[in-house]
Amino acid sequence: MRHPIFLSICAAGVFAVAGCEQKQSSEDVQRAFQDLNVVDGSGLNDVMLTVADPNEAVTYFQRTVQESPDRIDVRRGLAQSLIRAKRHTEAVSAWKSVVDHKDATDDDRVDFADALIRNSEWDRADEVLDGIPPTFETFKRYRLEAMIADSNQEWKKADSFYETAIGLTTRPASVMNNWGYSKLTRGDFAAAERLFSDAIRQDDKLFTAKNNLVLARGAQKKYSLPVMQTTQVERAQLLYTLGLSAIKQGDTNIGKGLLRDAIETHPQHFEAAVRSLRALENNVSN
Repeated sequence: MRHPIFLSICAAGVFAVAGCEQKQSSEDVQRAFQDLNVVDGSGLNDVMLTVADPNEAVTYFQRTVQESPDRIDVRRGLAQSLIRAKRHTEAVSAWKSVVDHKDATDDDRVDFADALIRNSEWDRADEVLDGIPPTFETFKRYRLEAMIADSNQEWKKADSFYETAIGLTTRPASVMNNWGYSKLTRGDFAAAERLFSDAIRQDDKLFTAKNNLVLARGAQKKYSLPVMQTTQVERAQLLYTLGLSAIKQGDTNIGKGLLRDAIETHPQHFEAAVRSLRALENNVSN
């Protein structure tokens, strides 16, 4: 009589163990899916921050922040997407949310200052950067410090910050261009020309630096284009800029010739140059 009872107990034990294993297996599978979702979510976050339409990325991160408000990476994603979408007022609020998080870093505070500058809140950005330890030395931090010093016309500080920023990056073209523009606004045209030339050597596709270089040369009455790689459209636009610069300097005939060169060089109809030349010739005839 003991055998059936013993077998029943054993059978019950087997089913109990099987039930525990089934339950454990189910929990493991669920946990695995959760981990997988985190990985997939992180991958999707990267896609949204790089190749997705900026406004679509904003919508995605806004929804994700509502679902996971404590995740600082999601808050960062929203702030970065708003910057990409050029929605700077909203980006300031989003970055403020990031820096208020307990896991915020000094990099986050630098990005917050960047958002403030984009939103023309220079004094507030200066305060944020002042709150970051001086031992935190990054290219972006010094680039922003230089821009703020420029806005305050603190030229020595600006030069020092620009020089430091250039030493902290392998791609200094944009900072050289900014520094050159700073020199241009101060009237130091020769120094500006050198910096714009350096920027173009670092990145020969940086058209802003090419246009600024022409402005710096025009301010010195150098009315020829320097040797540099340009497309036909770029060359026409640079001739147009140089022509306007010559006219501003009072060299009207040279300016008219440069405008004609710009019109002839452009592969299509160059409406802005045609309109400027026509207006100039009408004024002369009147």
